[in-house]
Amino acid sequence: MSSQIKKNQNSKFLIISLGDPAGIGIEITLKALGSGELPSEMRPILVGCKKTVENIYFQLNKKGIKKLPNFNNLIFEDLPLDMEINPGKPNKYSGRASFKWLTHATNLVLEKKGSALVTAPISKNHWHEAGYSYPGQTERLAEISNSNNVSMLFTAISPINGWRLNTLLATTHIPLIEVSKQLSPELLTNKLNALASFCKEYADNPVILVSGLNPHAGENGKLGEEEITWINPLLKKWQKINPEIELKGPISPDYCWIPAIKAWNDEQTFIKPNGILALYHDQGLIPVKLIALEEAVNTTLGLPFIRTSPDHGTAFDIAGKGIANFQSMLAAMKTAWDLSK
Repeated sequence: MSSQIKKNQNSKFLIISLGDPAGIGIEITLKALGSGELPSEMRPILVGCKKTVENIYFQLNKKGIKKLPNFNNLIFEDLPLDMEINPGKPNKYSGRASFKWLTHATNLVLEKKGSALVTAPISKNHWHEAGYSYPGQTERLAEISNSNNVSMLFTAISPINGWRLNTLLATTHIPLIEVSKQLSPELLTNKLNALASFCKEYADNPVILVSGLNPHAGENGKLGEEEITWINPLLKKWQKINPEIELKGPISPDYCWIPAIKAWNDEQTFIKPNGILALYHDQGLIPVKLIALEEAVNTTLGLPFIRTSPDHGTAFDIAGKGIANFQSMLAAMKTAWDLSK
């Protein structure tokens, strides 16, 4: 295992956990590092199996992909695989490797040996096969760092005009039937506070939209009662406590992201929201991926360090083919670097 990382140099290093070795994580990491679009002073530390990275590196070279970093200049925290893993053929061993790599990478950041953490995609299913019963990487990160109030926020910058889209999820990796059970005034207040704090980094008086839980935000109780019984009163109370924020909602979920789409595309809109609060996972992720799939970055709020990841999965179906799009990984690296500064 490498000992090249020193605490007093932590501001230069970006720790990168390479994800499931049977997926596209290593490929998109290499492509992003070779893009020429990252800050020259940034020094990536790759946490994973050096031999596997080397094999994928030379396979990409053979496929004619020339924009790759100089392999000899890469710095590794080398955690070799227990057995050989083939691209596109995940199993419990690939799940075990990605879990070990994430855990080690997280500890490096907690030890102040890097300025931020970027995580390549993992497979929850193969984590479970390996005996790790976590809904996702976010929950593992929260456990390692003893963080009790983490949030998943997806942020992206429009390549058209530089406008920033921010969507925070009130609930994350839980079954849909559990959403209304987990939503509470305390949870919603915490998520609004987290989103407002993030948006204030970019706007003095941010505009925040809150999506309704039910179709048409409940239609005055005809399609669900949560909005009129407690969500509306909570938002009014929160607005009074935070007058510097322009809070709008609950808004019908089928309209809530329309102003964001227009702002992203540089079209005329009366509202340019600085942040949107989605009340459950797919309610927020469907519009985010439709608007900004290649630019969106998953940013975990509430950790004692910056963590980002690309807004997509392991893509086992195209692993090893050399065709994976690296733009979201590149955006994750840029975002982690910028936020850490």
